[in-house]
Amino acid sequence: MPRRPAGHTRGHAAVLASLTVTALVATGHPATAAPAPASDPMNQAFERAAGKYDVPRDLLAAVGYGETHLNGHAGRPSQDNGFGVMHLVSNPSNHSLEKAAALTGKSTADLRKDTGTNILGGAAVLRSHADALGLDKTERADIDAWYPAVARYSGAEGAVAALYADTVYTFLAQGLRATVAGGERVTVTSRPVSPEKGPLAKADVLAPSPDYPSALWVAANSANFATGRTATVDKVVVHVTQGSYAGTISWFQNATSKVSSHYVVRSSDGQITQMVRDKDTAYHAKSANASSLGIEHEGFVDDPSWFTDTMYRSSAALTKHLCDRYGIPKDRAHVIGHSEAPGNDHTDPGVNWNWTYYMQLVGGSDSGADGLSFGSYTTQKKGSTGPQVKAVQTLLNQQGYEAGAADGIFGSTTESAVRTFQTARGLDADGMVGPKTWTALLSAGTTPALATGSSGEAVKRLQRALTAALGRTVTADGAFGANTDKAVRDYQSTRNLSVDGGVGPDTWGALQSGR
Repeated sequence: MPRRPAGHTRGHAAVLASLTVTALVATGHPATAAPAPASDPMNQAFERAAGKYDVPRDLLAAVGYGETHLNGHAGRPSQDNGFGVMHLVSNPSNHSLEKAAALTGKSTADLRKDTGTNILGGAAVLRSHADALGLDKTERADIDAWYPAVARYSGAEGAVAALYADTVYTFLAQGLRATVAGGERVTVTSRPVSPEKGPLAKADVLAPSPDYPSALWVAANSANFATGRTATVDKVVVHVTQGSYAGTISWFQNATSKVSSHYVVRSSDGQITQMVRDKDTAYHAKSANASSLGIEHEGFVDDPSWFTDTMYRSSAALTKHLCDRYGIPKDRAHVIGHSEAPGNDHTDPGVNWNWTYYMQLVGGSDSGADGLSFGSYTTQKKGSTGPQVKAVQTLLNQQGYEAGAADGIFGSTTESAVRTFQTARGLDADGMVGPKTWTALLSAGTTPALATGSSGEAVKRLQRALTAALGRTVTADGAFGANTDKAVRDYQSTRNLSVDGGVGPDTWGALQSGR
């Protein structure tokens, strides 16, 4: 990461683009978790803060996870001077730290370093945004009504604020399961969501990148880069943001930051935003600026949980593209870390970055099966063993349903998690993973509009779910081609849906309810 210098309107739910999540089932959504035991201080802190400020507990946890993966980093600041689990910020354009102090009566020192106080401050700030938007008590009980308040919490505006809120609602849709300091487990179970975006509904569609078709385009502030180049591009520099994806994009738009990079990559799904044209000089690596292309990766150097397989693959595909386009050798002399750029004093991407794996991907080498894709999905129940049981456990754990260790052994803990998932999805809670439960489990998560020509992890998730639902193999390659189109039409026809080959809210809704 480059060094940082010394009236509420209720909108109608709409079909959202790949950044957003869409309504699946018109039911109430759980906003709170079971009471935390005394040995779980962070869970207790979320419950206390949620209760005091009438903020949905799971929303509060999802905001914190999106900001920091619930890691307060011992009070050390992020790249844009944000602190603690809830990333309370103090910089020229965002004063949420000071706002939290005024609202709670707590000192800024405690808000920076004490986790419970920091979470309380985050809840207070979120509630103040809800009050400013006019949310009444009934609306505050609806997790979907908080979308504009979450967007304001970001400190950004327009498309970047929507990008931030979209990420939080993605975590609510997908569920999350984080292990924090002391081994405590913080979970948010997956659920259908339909955020009420109001005026931001028109702000969430970003322009495509002018240099890399798979990326979005958000321009950095003109004070943070130089037009043109004074040297030939001969290297790619890998960075870690020391902050969140949307926060980094917002910071690069801030004229006071004096830093930028060409691309920013999101941890959860590998989404990429370009901020400086390849032909221009981003301020990211001091003496190497003029001769390099910079790629920022969402996360913190000391926390390997940010470096997901999806991020590695997405970033490596970008690096491969840049190397091919500009004739850069695909080796470690030309694909370097920020710490390796001459004249730099940074440590990113740090010891947790897997250079061996990354360079294998840049060179075109793939690590193999993902552990979730199979040619067919067979019924799994208590006593079952093998890779499909491990897939069930992995999916349940990822979505916040405690299935125990992903060891491929279907025991009582896994059975209990399956029943809980089935109940939440309105399925027969028999504890067995048959076609309906497989379909709901494999399709759970965000619901972007998909059609022929779409690609990525959402398409792969669709293909797995169709394999389970139809009882025939739909190759999970992440590319929506003719075979996937036919499978979608067959599924729509047999479920009495509109047969158009497109995957919108009705088709996603049917899949996620196990039809």
